Amino acid sequence: MKALPLVGRPITVRFCAGLRAHRGKLLDASDLRGIEVHAASFVRRREIVFDSALKEDFPEYARVFVHELFHFTWVKLGNGLRRDFEHVLEAEMRGGACGELGWSAEMRKVKLVRADWAKRSRAWREYACESFCETGAWLYSGIGRHREFTLKGQFRRARRQWFERSGLRGRIPV
Repeated sequence: MKALPLVGRPITVRFCAGLRAHRGKLLDASDLRGIEVHAASFVRRREIVFDSALKEDFPEYARVFVHELFHFTWVKLGNGLRRDFEHVLEAEMRGGACGELGWSAEMRKVKLVRADWAKRSRAWREYACESFCETGAWLYSGIGRHREFTLKGQFRRARRQWFERSGLRGRIPV
């Protein structure tokens, strides 16, 4: 994994077995509702909870860890940079881009309709956040290939260029 130039207060990390998400709540193995998740970030509490199974798969843990860190970055970007990243995603949508750089963005992307990105619906904004975090993980986790990296090269290049222009490469706020 590359060294991340992070700037910000400490973030607490903990592990829990059998993580699941259901109606905005994080559940453990004792509750089988919802869907399995690798991790969850609680930005206001400055906490990340990882599924214990990730301890057995360092490359996947690295990818998920960086993704979760970028949730803290997303809220610190400010409206201008967030909107600018959305413009990159809008260009992808107009260009017929299929695929994504991770499951959490992909599952949201496939449900979008044109009105979502035209009106910046909640679904669109949630997709933009997840896509940003997946892009950060793709760029910084040190994982070159992954079955979830399905976004085509031309669109990956545009995202990499956005990160280079954004000023985040030298200093990433968390």
